[in-house]
Amino acid sequence: MAQKAAKTLATRNSAVLTRTHLISAALHILFLFLHQIFHRPRSLKPYFLLAVPTLVIEYYLDRVGRPRYNEDGSLRSAGEDLNATGLTEYMWDILYWTQGCILAVCIFNDRAWWLWAVVPLYSVYLAYTTVMGVKKGFAGMGGGNRAEGDYEGAKSKREMKKEKRGDRVKVRTR
Repeated sequence: MAQKAAKTLATRNSAVLTRTHLISAALHILFLFLHQIFHRPRSLKPYFLLAVPTLVIEYYLDRVGRPRYNEDGSLRSAGEDLNATGLTEYMWDILYWTQGCILAVCIFNDRAWWLWAVVPLYSVYLAYTTVMGVKKGFAGMGGGNRAEGDYEGAKSKREMKKEKRGDRVKVRTR
């Protein structure tokens, strides 16, 4: 059972990529079919502007995640883990959200493309929470609260032990 983990990853990646390609192709064909049938006064500009970049993402995920085999059928490379966190996870979010938007446009109308505006808003939210988390992490370095003048919450271990015993502790403020 050599390389069992790699074989499992290769099988999982192949299944995920096949399913993603089939769903994506079905949604794009459905959209283009409905566009041709109903001849609504809709333009294909939003479709190309918003859907084509996800096709590029899908191609990238296929390139990095598709397992590669030798001529004799043995596994050469299992591909990258498509369940990885970080940028890969964000790409999957964009891909799934765009597929949902295409489906919404098929069911409702072209105004459903505005749902795609959630992606940049989500990016701004992620950037904000990351910056605030880093800022909060740096605030703990060097005494954090005492530098801001909040002496009530910042007590030394000695002061806390005295309070626990019932001794009266006098906290001086500057």
